[in-house]
Amino acid sequence: MSTALSVQKIDLVPVSPENLETYLQVGTTSYCQHYLHLWENEDPSPYINHGLTKEVVLQEIANSNALNYLINQENTTVGILKLVKDCGIDELTDEEALKAEKIYFLKEHSGKGYGKQVLQFIEDIARDNGKKYIWLDTMQRGNPIFFYQKNGYVIKRESEVTLPNAKPEEKPMWILTKAL
Repeated sequence: MSTALSVQKIDLVPVSPENLETYLQVGTTSYCQHYLHLWENEDPSPYINHGLTKEVVLQEIANSNALNYLINQENTTVGILKLVKDCGIDELTDEEALKAEKIYFLKEHSGKGYGKQVLQFIEDIARDNGKKYIWLDTMQRGNPIFFYQKNGYVIKRESEVTLPNAKPEEKPMWILTKAL
């Protein structure tokens, strides 16, 4: 008898003007569910205004370098994903590196194996685009760092949140990379 959990398959659906409101709503809700503690007075508006407004995401979906997706499981959107195709860092060039900029899941859909599927999808996109590396930022405090390390990402260097009103003790981040 197997004790392995059956993970339901997810689908990644490109964001368009028709499903933009779902992307914004799920993105904002999931961000607030996981990251309010980072902000003074638990007000994430510096982050939301920087990356999760209709105007910003419409510009992103018009830009072929940005890839925005709804993460769907059956007919339910469980999270969002944003990739930047040509995005180097330090010695890694735009041509060889892809950035995973947003990977957010609604709290009720976290811990169900969807994250691992999303990381595989990101690797497939990176390889399809001739990339040698994937990189991302993650908070130094909290559990995501362990998830990424378990999935082959290594700490490259320190970074920090640069948006206004982030709590000083919550600003430290890691830049993680994965060689393909």
